[in-house]
Amino acid sequence: MAKVAVMGAGSWGTTFAKILADAGNDVTIWARRDDVVDEINTQHRNGDYLPGIRLPKSLKAVSEPAEAMKGAEQVYLAVPAQSLRANLAQWGAAIPTGAILVSLMKGVEKETGLRMSEVIEEVGNINPGQIVVVSGPNLSLEIAQEQPTASVAASTNSEAAIAVATAASNDYFTTFTNKDVIGTEFGGILKNLIAVAIGIVNGVGYGENTKASIMTRGLAEISRFARAYGAKKKTMVGLAGLGDLIATSESPLSRNHKAGEMLGKGYTLREVTKRLSQTAEGLASVVPILKLAEDKGVRMPIVEQVLAVMEGRMEPKDIAPTLTHETDEPTSE
Repeated sequence: MAKVAVMGAGSWGTTFAKILADAGNDVTIWARRDDVVDEINTQHRNGDYLPGIRLPKSLKAVSEPAEAMKGAEQVYLAVPAQSLRANLAQWGAAIPTGAILVSLMKGVEKETGLRMSEVIEEVGNINPGQIVVVSGPNLSLEIAQEQPTASVAASTNSEAAIAVATAASNDYFTTFTNKDVIGTEFGGILKNLIAVAIGIVNGVGYGENTKASIMTRGLAEISRFARAYGAKKKTMVGLAGLGDLIATSESPLSRNHKAGEMLGKGYTLREVTKRLSQTAEGLASVVPILKLAEDKGVRMPIVEQVLAVMEGRMEPKDIAPTLTHETDEPTSE
């Protein structure tokens, strides 16, 4: 049993706190809002983010970051990607020395293009061997309902990855390990962009053939990008790549799919952002990912078209014909 802190009480943070508590760990979750803290502690629920889900009675919630992290051996970070830097700077010395920091986030920082593990290392001055990235086909509500699934804990330090995998495995959730931090992290980031594209064509009203074509070509596109940055090929066809892409692209539970669907129905980006109750990391990642792709000379036509729709330069109905018009079959090589 490990003493752990989960920083962030949105749907994924709360779900992961449940996973950890159900695995027998001593879990404290930090929530920004006092009403969420009170609901978790007294009613064992978080109705705004996980309606209908009963949380373990052993799960404790607090509103002070230092209290949540006090004595923690593992600190799980589940805040919006674009707020991570500010949060880490604010928490500062409250982060326990020597604790494993676990990123549950799937995004890149807009201004710098850094992955979340890189932000953790830079801002917290954390040894990379203390950082673990968790990613996989993980839709919060399904996991909170204890539907069986799996994920991946990646770290350059095998011992840290194993410690997290042990803490985050129970009867309904299995965590595997690997050393491919780049591939695991980019898999979780990039599939969000393809999910937005598939949401767009779904919102327009295109059928399964169109969506399958884009999903397949999307996997090749994101694999080329990830491998250009050093990811392993097998990672991109594993849980953190293909597995996450399948789960996120078609499910109405996916915020990125939902965001794309609204764009496909004609809502503006501003309207979509306003209507979403939680952050769709894919929307914020499009521009920095395209900049990173340009830096490596990697062409990403699907992501480019998503940006064009987001910016109002392309009608949503035109995205699928454009994406399926090339004659060369793309590969992940």
